[in-house]
Amino acid sequence: MPENTEEGAKVLMKGNEAIAEAAFRAGCGFYAGYPITPQNEITAYMARRMLSAGRVFIQAESEVAAVNMVYGAASAGSRAMTSSSSPGVSLKQEGVSYAAGADVPFVLVNVCRGGPGLGSIAPAQSDYFQSTRGGGHGDYRCVVLAPKSVQECADLTFLAFELTAKWRVPALLLADGLIGQMMEGVVLPPEKPFSPVLAAAKKEWAVGGGENRAPRHITSLHLDAVELNDITKKRFARYGKIADEETRFEAIPAEGGEADIVIAAYGSSFRSALGARLLAQKSGIRVSIFRPITLWPFPSRALSNFIDGKPVLVVEMSQGQMIEDVKLSLYDYGRNTPVHFFGCSGGLVPGEEEIFRRIKELSLKNG
Repeated sequence: MPENTEEGAKVLMKGNEAIAEAAFRAGCGFYAGYPITPQNEITAYMARRMLSAGRVFIQAESEVAAVNMVYGAASAGSRAMTSSSSPGVSLKQEGVSYAAGADVPFVLVNVCRGGPGLGSIAPAQSDYFQSTRGGGHGDYRCVVLAPKSVQECADLTFLAFELTAKWRVPALLLADGLIGQMMEGVVLPPEKPFSPVLAAAKKEWAVGGGENRAPRHITSLHLDAVELNDITKKRFARYGKIADEETRFEAIPAEGGEADIVIAAYGSSFRSALGARLLAQKSGIRVSIFRPITLWPFPSRALSNFIDGKPVLVVEMSQGQMIEDVKLSLYDYGRNTPVHFFGCSGGLVPGEEEIFRRIKELSLKNG
């Protein structure tokens, strides 16, 4: 079993399983979820792993119940997580907003599928707006991490627990259904020591009391408008610090000199873009690729510097959502460069050849 492997050994796992094992190793003491495709392996894995170790696993009666259970456990100081897929994540948004309004940290995993509505069970990236703009009511943000591989499913889940604990904001892992279902070799992170009693005791903000402190009460309710305004402004000042310190990205320069075109993509779209880059290289077209790892905070400065006036092709498994952040980034930093789009939705994954054909069209147009 993966939990018994030697440290540093590579094991073959699904993306969903890597997420679950990494959450356990990050010190997750409470998990509540509800079944939905294509993330069911997370819930199934956590049922076995958590219960066998004496930690708390609950299959809730609904997505709404699950997120509020996690909100309660996290308020008591536990490292807590819930997971779902697109329609289920929509149902969780009220709980995420409440947690954000009370500065309660927990991890939410969304293994995204096609929408809107019930849509399909095939992979998509059409939850980008929901994820990066808060998703629920009110002024708030979540840290959003987007893996490109099974290895990053593990690495970024582990990181999500660290970031949510550090900054006391909900952290969201946004993986598309293809990443969640594929199998690859992964080196799992080392397991953190786990003690639910000590973990709660060290969190001075957590509810409850004890010998050395007065009881705490956590709420997102502030009926005085001036008070709520002040609290929200302080929270956004913290978001500004997150943007300064926690932005992450991957930038791949063009082979053989300066790029003719830059592709911006994440998740499975990034993997397809890598293949299209190789096809373009064989045709003498130099392509560089920029991949945001944090979808929020979005790496705007890094993107604008990397593009440096070159035409941009945004590739997404949607009808165009991340493209808005690409355009805003260029505007904010005074870059005047054309931004183009290639996308598909409904569960379709952009193919290497399709992206390459779009690259050729743009190369001829700009040539």
